[in-house]
Amino acid sequence: MPREPISPSTVAVVSRRAADRLRAGHVWVYRSDIEHAVEMDAGLIPVADHRGFPLGTALWSPTSQIALRLLTSDPHLTQQAWLPLLDQRLRQAIQLRAGMLEEGTDACRLVFSEADQLPGLIVDRYGDLILFEILTKALDREDVRDTIVQALRSELQPLTIVERSDSRIQELEQLSEPAEAPLYTAEPIPQLTTIFHLNGLAFHYDANAGQKTGAFLDQRLNYAAAERYARGEALDVCTYQGGFALHLARSCTQVTGIDASRAALEVAEENLEVNRHRLQAAVEWIEANAFDLLRDWSTAGKTFDTVVLDPPAFAKSKRAVAGALRGYKELNLRALKMLRPGGTLVTCSCSHHVSWDEFHGVVAAAAGDAQRRVRLLERREAAPDHPVVLNIPETEYFKCLILQVD
Repeated sequence: MPREPISPSTVAVVSRRAADRLRAGHVWVYRSDIEHAVEMDAGLIPVADHRGFPLGTALWSPTSQIALRLLTSDPHLTQQAWLPLLDQRLRQAIQLRAGMLEEGTDACRLVFSEADQLPGLIVDRYGDLILFEILTKALDREDVRDTIVQALRSELQPLTIVERSDSRIQELEQLSEPAEAPLYTAEPIPQLTTIFHLNGLAFHYDANAGQKTGAFLDQRLNYAAAERYARGEALDVCTYQGGFALHLARSCTQVTGIDASRAALEVAEENLEVNRHRLQAAVEWIEANAFDLLRDWSTAGKTFDTVVLDPPAFAKSKRAVAGALRGYKELNLRALKMLRPGGTLVTCSCSHHVSWDEFHGVVAAAAGDAQRRVRLLERREAAPDHPVVLNIPETEYFKCLILQVD
């Protein structure tokens, strides 16, 4: 039986399109789909469709384009009841990853926002160091932070818990500045640096540096897959801190990693030093723009047996897709021209707005222009600590193709 309508003066009323989207399992409502909203600061707000029938309770952001993030179908959720629910969902997310940490791997994503029914929250683990990031104004509260810290301490007994922020999100959501000091530490002198492990390799981590919460944990199983196929001389394009390059160095004879960031390559060199006894290949780093260097090298006839392409997200909005596809095609075209017969291409996209079909198409078009026959070996996604929820397409953002090039 449908619920009784509730007064529009006490809720956020959304359009028919947004209501259908929520009923189908998504949790976002864009500002353009809000027909009426109570004037209020960020927090919890009941949500109803255009007829007044309740849809649930959402996190309300007064400045973001994603104005509502649905938490529950219960339209009467209070802040007092929300905190125990937050605690419960945090613990469930952590327990879901319990089997994903294995010998040689002590880092993973513990909370993946909407995919774990905790929209606007990211939590990552790097050994004994845990970081979390708040992405929406409604979570920017001390009682929320206290609940997060207590759940993490109870479940994981970490040495340090730190909050980080993305400056762009911080500005868009008008978030407060995170505390410089850890929110929890078990040591007299807080340790904000550590060494964590992925697939038996060691990586340096600094809580005050790096992109997003620090490292690209979503690539963990793709690193291992690339290592299985790689051989000979290898090139890792957009290596960042050497994730793919160091895995390739366990199966190749020579590895070159290129990146435009000197700071990232300095960390990559530190990671190389701590892993030298585990590697069989010589490794070198080159600071360069990937497009310029690959164009020069492919024109000059330089060749490799294995090439990995792992560029940053080229399309952060739908408007950017056309330009992103041109960028992907150019990188893949240059890589294909440089691969020796029988070589392996590992090519990635972390742009949600670029679909699988578009990514397949642009790589196939590059193969046609390069006059290379390309065979699909594996189609891969993010590691399972970044789960995909079918009702929320944005959770399926990562694409990886492993190809043999004749």
